[in-house]
Amino acid sequence: MPTLTVPIDDELYDKIQTLSWVKWSKVAQDGIRKRKILEVYIRDKSISEEDAEFCEMIDWHPVDELPIKEEVIERILRSDKNTAVSVKDISDIFK
Repeated sequence: MPTLTVPIDDELYDKIQTLSWVKWSKVAQDGIRKRKILEVYIRDKSISEEDAEFCEMIDWHPVDELPIKEEVIERILRSDKNTAVSVKDISDIFK
Protein backbone atom coordinates (compact mmCIF):
# COMPACT_ATOMS: atom_id res chain seq x y z
CA MET A 1 0.00 0.00 0.00
CA PRO A 2 1.42 3.44 -0.91
CA THR A 3 2.34 5.89 1.83
CA LEU A 4 1.75 9.64 1.87
CA THR A 5 3.89 11.93 4.03
CA VAL A 6 2.40 15.27 5.06
CA PRO A 7 4.53 17.93 6.71
CA ILE A 8 2.95 19.69 9.72
CA ASP A 9 4.22 22.41 12.04
CA ASP A 10 5.56 21.66 15.52
CA GLU A 11 2.51 23.06 17.32
CA LEU A 12 0.10 20.78 15.44
CA TYR A 13 2.46 17.83 15.92
CA ASP A 14 2.44 18.41 19.70
CA LYS A 15 -1.38 18.50 19.72
CA ILE A 16 -1.55 15.31 17.66
CA GLN A 17 0.81 13.54 20.05
CA THR A 18 -1.61 14.17 22.93
CA LEU A 19 -4.24 12.17 21.02
CA SER A 20 -2.25 8.97 20.63
CA TRP A 21 -5.40 6.82 20.47
CA VAL A 22 -6.51 8.48 17.20
CA LYS A 23 -5.76 6.54 14.01
CA TRP A 24 -4.57 9.52 11.96
CA SER A 25 -4.21 7.49 8.76
CA LYS A 26 -7.92 6.63 9.02
CA VAL A 27 -8.78 10.30 9.63
CA ALA A 28 -6.84 11.27 6.50
CA GLN A 29 -8.34 8.45 4.41
CA ASP A 30 -11.88 9.40 5.44
CA GLY A 31 -11.20 13.06 4.70
CA ILE A 32 -9.90 12.25 1.22
CA ARG A 33 -12.90 10.00 0.56
CA LYS A 34 -15.31 12.71 1.73
CA ARG A 35 -13.66 15.18 -0.65
CA LYS A 36 -14.00 12.72 -3.55
CA ILE A 37 -17.67 12.09 -2.71
CA LEU A 38 -18.32 15.84 -2.50
CA GLU A 39 -16.73 16.47 -5.91
CA VAL A 40 -18.77 13.69 -7.52
CA TYR A 41 -21.95 14.96 -5.83
CA ILE A 42 -21.36 18.52 -7.06
CA ARG A 43 -20.79 17.24 -10.60
CA ASP A 44 -23.48 14.51 -10.80
CA LYS A 45 -25.95 15.50 -8.02
CA SER A 46 -25.87 11.87 -6.83
CA ILE A 47 -23.63 9.40 -5.03
CA SER A 48 -23.12 5.65 -5.31
CA GLU A 49 -24.69 3.16 -2.90
CA GLU A 50 -21.25 2.37 -1.47
CA ASP A 51 -20.56 6.06 -0.86
CA ALA A 52 -24.05 6.50 0.63
CA GLU A 53 -23.30 3.70 3.12
CA PHE A 54 -20.02 5.42 4.05
CA CYS A 55 -21.86 8.73 4.52
CA GLU A 56 -24.45 7.06 6.71
CA MET A 57 -21.74 5.39 8.79
CA ILE A 58 -20.01 8.71 9.55
CA ASP A 59 -23.27 10.72 9.78
CA TRP A 60 -22.29 13.07 6.97
CA HIS A 61 -23.68 14.03 3.57
CA PRO A 62 -22.12 16.13 0.81
CA VAL A 63 -24.82 18.78 1.14
CA ASP A 64 -23.41 19.45 4.62
CA GLU A 65 -20.53 21.20 2.83
CA LEU A 66 -22.60 23.33 0.45
CA PRO A 67 -23.35 26.97 1.26
CA ILE A 68 -26.96 27.92 1.91
CA LYS A 69 -28.54 30.19 -0.71
CA GLU A 70 -28.95 33.80 0.42
CA GLU A 71 -32.66 33.82 -0.47
CA VAL A 72 -33.25 30.83 1.83
CA ILE A 73 -31.50 32.60 4.71
CA GLU A 74 -33.62 35.71 4.06
CA ARG A 75 -36.83 33.64 3.98
CA ILE A 76 -35.90 31.99 7.26
CA LEU A 77 -35.11 35.32 8.90
CA ARG A 78 -38.39 36.82 7.65
CA SER A 79 -40.52 33.83 8.56
CA ASP A 80 -42.59 33.46 11.68
CA LYS A 81 -40.56 31.44 14.19
CA ASN A 82 -43.50 29.07 14.70
CA THR A 83 -43.81 28.06 11.04
CA ALA A 84 -41.58 26.05 8.74
CA VAL A 85 -40.07 27.25 5.49
CA SER A 86 -41.26 24.93 2.73
CA VAL A 87 -38.99 23.67 -0.04
CA LYS A 88 -39.72 21.30 -2.89
CA ASP A 89 -36.20 20.00 -3.46
CA ILE A 90 -32.84 20.11 -1.69
CA SER A 91 -31.49 22.21 -4.56
CA ASP A 92 -33.89 24.94 -3.38
CA ILE A 93 -31.71 25.32 -0.29
CA PHE A 94 -28.09 24.87 -1.33
CA LYS A 95 -26.05 26.57 -4.04
